[in-house]
Amino acid sequence: MKNIKVGCAVVNQIPLDWDGNKTRIISCLQLAEKKSIQLLCMPELAISGYGCEDAFYSPFVIENSLKSLFEILPMTKNMVVAVGLPFFFKGSLFNVVAFIVNGKIEGLVPKKFLAGDGVHYEQRWFKAWKENIVDEVDVIDPLTEECLKIPIGDLYFDVQGVKIGLEICEEAWVAQRVGIGLAKKSVDIVLNPSASHFSFGKQEIRKRFVVEGSRAFNVAYLFTNLLGNEAGRIIFDGGSLIATGGNLIHQGERFSFLERDVISSVVDLDENRVKKVQNASFSPDLSEPKGEKVDVSFSWNYLPPVGDEDKLNSEEFDSLKSWEQSKHHKEEEFFRAMCLSLFDYLRKSRSHGFVISLSGGVDSSVVSLLAAYSLKQAIHQLGPSEFKKQLSYLKRADRLFNSQDWIKSLVTCAYQSTQNSSQDTYLAAKGLAEELGVTFYNWDLDMVHKKYLETIEKALALKLTWEQFDLSLQNIQARIRSPGIWLLANVKNALLLSTSNRSEAAVGYATMDGDTSGGLSPIAGVDKAFLNHWIRWMAHVGPINIGPLKSLSAVFKNPPTAELRPLDRAQQDEKDLMPYEILDDIEREFIIKRKSPREIFLSLLPVYQKKYSKKELVQFVVKFLRLWSRNQWKRERYAPAFHLDDESLDPKTWCRYPILSAGFEKEIQSLETEFGI
Repeated sequence: MKNIKVGCAVVNQIPLDWDGNKTRIISCLQLAEKKSIQLLCMPELAISGYGCEDAFYSPFVIENSLKSLFEILPMTKNMVVAVGLPFFFKGSLFNVVAFIVNGKIEGLVPKKFLAGDGVHYEQRWFKAWKENIVDEVDVIDPLTEECLKIPIGDLYFDVQGVKIGLEICEEAWVAQRVGIGLAKKSVDIVLNPSASHFSFGKQEIRKRFVVEGSRAFNVAYLFTNLLGNEAGRIIFDGGSLIATGGNLIHQGERFSFLERDVISSVVDLDENRVKKVQNASFSPDLSEPKGEKVDVSFSWNYLPPVGDEDKLNSEEFDSLKSWEQSKHHKEEEFFRAMCLSLFDYLRKSRSHGFVISLSGGVDSSVVSLLAAYSLKQAIHQLGPSEFKKQLSYLKRADRLFNSQDWIKSLVTCAYQSTQNSSQDTYLAAKGLAEELGVTFYNWDLDMVHKKYLETIEKALALKLTWEQFDLSLQNIQARIRSPGIWLLANVKNALLLSTSNRSEAAVGYATMDGDTSGGLSPIAGVDKAFLNHWIRWMAHVGPINIGPLKSLSAVFKNPPTAELRPLDRAQQDEKDLMPYEILDDIEREFIIKRKSPREIFLSLLPVYQKKYSKKELVQFVVKFLRLWSRNQWKRERYAPAFHLDDESLDPKTWCRYPILSAGFEKEIQSLETEFGI
C-alpha cells in the first residue's frame, strides 16, 4: 500500500506585507519539514494576501509576489507544495496557484471560476481561465535573472506516479465543480487552496463538499484556508480539512490566534485506487488535451501501513470534541470570530487599545466585553511572551505582566450621561466594566448640552420644545457624546469602536456623528435580535471553558432604550421602530430574498398574524421601507464592519443602493390601498 503524509497550512496574512507574509509561509514549510510532511497545501493568494483589492492592478504588486515565490523555493526541498499568488499573463491578471516540487516551479494553475458574490469581487481584478487551455510562460527568476519556461493553464501533475490536481476555492462551490474533471483524469489527490470567508455555519458546508468530493472522486482531498482578520472586514476562520474515500480524517483548529498552523495526516493512495477500479460507473477521460498533464520526477517516501489512530492524528483532533460540538454553536462562533478579528485589527492597525462609549445598553456592552475578551483570548492562546511580541510596538509592553494589566491598560470605557440618563444604565455600565476589569470613566455632559441649546435658541430666537423638535433634541444629545470620546481615543492613540448594529443601520436608527462615531463598527453586520439573544446567553451560559458574565443581567433588565428623551417619556427602541424580530425579518425578505413590499407583507402574515393585525404588519413594512430609503446616506458613512453572516448592508462590499430614489412610494401606495390604510 502507498501511504504518504500530507498536510494543510493556514496563515494569518496581511495584504502587501511582503516580508511578513513570506516569513509566515517559510515558518509553515519549516513546520511541515519537522512533521515529515511530503505534500503541503497552502491558501489561495497567500503570498500577496487575498484582500489587496485595487492594489492588484499595480505592477509592483505582481513583481513582489513573484519575487517572494522564488525566495521561498529553497525551503521546499524534498516537498511538493502548492501556494497562491497573483500572476500577469498576456495582458491579463490571473489568480494562480504555483505547484512546486523539490524547489522548482513545475506549473502555474489559474483559477477557472471566480467568486463574485457577497463580499467577493474577484472578477474586478482577475480573469477566469478557460477549461482545457494550456500554455507556456517565460518567467524571469528575479533572483538569478534566468529565464524559465513554466507551463500555465488547466494542468494536473503526475509526480512520480502520484497524480495531483487543484480545485481552487470557488471551483468547489459551483455545480460543475472542477474536481469532476480531475476525477476523470484519475487523480489521486485534490488540493483546494482557499480564501473562504467566515459566516455562521459555513464550516459544515465546507465539510460536506470536502468529504463528498473525496468519496465521489475517490481521492484524498485537502482543503486549506486563510486565517484571521486579514484586511479589515472579512474574517477567515482557518479550519483546514483532510478527507479520503468519503471520511473526514483531520480538521484544523478554527479562529486560532497563532499566525500559522499546519495539520497532517497519512493517506493511503491505493485504497482510493481500488475503490475507483471497483466503481462500475467510473468513466476515465481517454482523450485529454495534450499538455494538461505535467510529469514530474520526485522521490516519495512511502510509509509502512499505519493504524486508524495514526491516520486520524487523534491527539490533534480535540477541537471536534469541544466548542465545535456545542449545542450553542452559533453563539460560540460569534464570540470566537469577534475576539480574533478585534485582536487582529488592533495589532495590524498598530492601535494602542480600544475606547468605547459604554451606555449600559446591549450594543455597547457587547462591544466592550468582546474588546476585553479579545485580549484575554489572545493571551491565553499565545502565552504572555508571544502576546507581548505581537504588540511590541507598544512602549508600555514591558510594564504589563498579566492579562488584567493588559485589559486595564488597553480597554477604556466611558459612561457619558445627560439628564435623560437613568441610574439603571449607569449601574449596568459600571458593573460590567468592573467585572471585565477595564478602565472606566463617568462624566456628565449636561453643561455642554445646555450650552448648545442656549446658543441655538438665542440664534433662532426660538424655544426648542420636545413637542415641536423631538428628533433634533434627541440628536444633539447623541452628538455631544462624540467629541469627548474621540478626544479620549486620540490621547490614548487608541481605536474608537462604534456600537451600532445592523438593524439600526437598516432604518437609520442612529445619530450620524453621534453613536456612529468610531474608526471601526464591529457589530454593524449583526442584527439586533441576535445580539439580544447572545447577550442573554453570555450572561447565563457563556463560551465553553470561559463561562458567563453575571453583570450582564443588569444590561437587559429593561427594554432597549436610547435614553435621549426625558425619562418620564419612557422611551423604548421598539416603540420608536417596531419589534426587532419583525424588523429583522423584513430586512431579510427585502435584502436577501429581494421581495417586493407586497411580497414582504405576505411572508410576514403567516408568522405574525396571531399577534398583529394586517394593518399593523402593513405599517411595519411601510415604515421599514421609508426609513431604509431615506437613510442610505448614513450606511455610506458607517465605519467598517466585520462580515459575519450571509447578509450585510455594507455598500462597499455587499448591498449597493441609491442614495436618492423614489423610495417605493408607488408600491407602498398600492399596498396601503389594498388593505384600506
